[in-house]
Amino acid sequence: MNIDYNDAEAINKHLIHTYNRKIVFESGEGMYLTDVNGKKYLDMGAGIAVNALGYADKDFISDVTSQLNKLIHISNLYFSPSLIDASYLVAEATGLDKVFFTNSGTEAIEGALKMARKYKWLQNKESKGEIIAMEHSFHGRSMGALSVTGKEAYRTAFEPLIGGVKFAEYNNLDSVKALITPDTCAIILETLQGEGGIYPADDEFIKGIRKLCDENDIVMILDEIQCGMGRTGKMFTYEHYGIKPDIVTMAKAIGCGLPIGAFAASSKLMDALVPGDHGTTYGGNPLATAGVCSVFKNFKNKNILANVQKEGAYLRARLDELKDKYDCIIDVRGKGLMLGIEFNVAAGPIIEKLTDAGVLVIAAGTSIIRVVPPLIVEDKHIDSFIEALEGALA
Repeated sequence: MNIDYNDAEAINKHLIHTYNRKIVFESGEGMYLTDVNGKKYLDMGAGIAVNALGYADKDFISDVTSQLNKLIHISNLYFSPSLIDASYLVAEATGLDKVFFTNSGTEAIEGALKMARKYKWLQNKESKGEIIAMEHSFHGRSMGALSVTGKEAYRTAFEPLIGGVKFAEYNNLDSVKALITPDTCAIILETLQGEGGIYPADDEFIKGIRKLCDENDIVMILDEIQCGMGRTGKMFTYEHYGIKPDIVTMAKAIGCGLPIGAFAASSKLMDALVPGDHGTTYGGNPLATAGVCSVFKNFKNKNILANVQKEGAYLRARLDELKDKYDCIIDVRGKGLMLGIEFNVAAGPIIEKLTDAGVLVIAAGTSIIRVVPPLIVEDKHIDSFIEALEGALA
């Protein structure tokens, strides 16, 4: 088509304006993206923590292309080898027993909520299926996921949402205890809050929730859509705390760009959903699950977790140096390669300056920059990012 990709009016003409986009990217390789004008950008956002293997990884492309040449879709009326293999890989990585593949993270949340409510309903058909979620959380934009998202600005225009949801204060165990009733079916939280400002769960808090769920037979749902799949140096962030959820949701890096998510559940929930309770046309199709299998294989072959631990420590050290140097940085926090830089000024202008300098980062609130690079990042990329950030701050 004869479209001028530098014409703002032309490129926005037929797209619903839900994103403020400016750059048209054409290709990518490794840690870098290239726009239609040939300008290269160091990507420290990884497509919002999706592209764990960076861009144009030859092994990943080979695996996906091989599957593309065999079978793309058959519906969930049938099995495929890649679906079966992916289920084993997810079960092993999570330490849980059963998995359901979806098309996205928000769909994984929807399925997790349905499973928790069905589990409670099987015990007590009069149950109201109440859910405790966290303030400042983000779980997605579909109606169910939005209902447990703890940001009123996201919810208001779309109410009434699903009922029975209460919000506790993240990292405040007493606020969770105060909301528990005999009708509570689930407690849902991000193991490391992303959109809410890059806040890791306190050890006492997450272990306390695990204990409350055990004592009251409540389903503990951990949302690891962003912080899972190696992002914090372990395959899943809850491994840092020595606990396991009853359900964990995942997406983003599990497909490294292919549209797939999943929720995995413990054995006590394995019979909660039966034929007719839940489904998806595309979720878990042969192409997407072949991508999942390739991601796990590449994580192992490329020692991704070890690289996250090494480079996460290096990135944190470099950012701490900047924090000591610049008064406008008030905090650096997070785990592994999921770090937040909080400023006492708006982050928007800093992000714009970085973009102009050819470095991509994303926000997490009005005053926080989220740094979530591809998990293949090296010292030299971090040094380039720090140099550009210091230039923006100066």
